Parts: sequence; structure tokens; C-alpha cells
Amino acid sequence: MYPEELVAPMRQELVDAGFAEFKTAEAVNEHFKDHKGTTLVVVNSVCGCAAGAARPGVRFALQNAANTPDNCVTVFAGNDREATQAARDLMLPYPPSSPCIALFKDGELVQMVERHHIEGRNAELIGSFLVGAFDEHCA
Repeated sequence: MYPEELVAPMRQELVDAGFAEFKTAEAVNEHFKDHKGTTLVVVNSVCGCAAGAARPGVRFALQNAANTPDNCVTVFAGNDREATQAARDLMLPYPPSSPCIALFKDGELVQMVERHHIEGRNAELIGSFLVGAFDEHCA
């Protein structure tokens, strides 16, 4: 588990962008129980690709998309372990990955961006990809 004072600014970056933080499995499961609409889930992380591409890419997408998800939520890998596991269970058959970004529609996973899609790419590229996913699934 990372010290909270280390992860607090990383958490806040997504909260400031309008994300709800889920810190328990119950919160994740309650959100997705009989879920209708779209939800963007970001599994946040302390790694450099989260800081340099994933979080800024998500913020870019939300600021530049004509269509956006109904809900944006986040869990923090390495700290919110039960919440992260509950979110990852919804992302099966994809293997655990952090950071990662998943888009759900009516409770079904419709788009997945795994860590290997994030590493080595810039925030604008990640964001542009998400804008396309939002246009397809959130219209």
C-alpha cells in the first residue's frame, strides 16, 4: 500500500476532473447493480504512464468530446484493493492492468484501454482514442 500523502494528489487529479472515487468493493458493486447508461472507469496508479498519459488523456477526452459518459469513476490500484478487484472483475476477460481505462454501457464492457495501450503513447493520443469511443457508445 502506498502512503496516502503520496497518492492524494494523483487521486485529486481525477476528482477535480469530475470522477467519483470508489474505495470499497461495495461502492463498485452498488454502482453497477442494474446499471443503465455509460460509465468510464479509470484504474489509477502511481506509475509514470498514469501521470504522463492516462490521467491527462482522460481529462483531454472529457474536455474535447461532444459525447461523454454519464458517470466517471476511479479506483486506485495498490490502495483501494477491494474496490480495484471489484472493478477488475467487471473487466474480465482482460487481465489486471494499471493504469487502465474501461468504458461500460448498460453494465457491459464496450471498450478497454490496457496499460500496454497507454505506455509509450502521449495524452492526446489516448484522449483522441477515448473521444472516438465516447462518440460511438455515449451518443
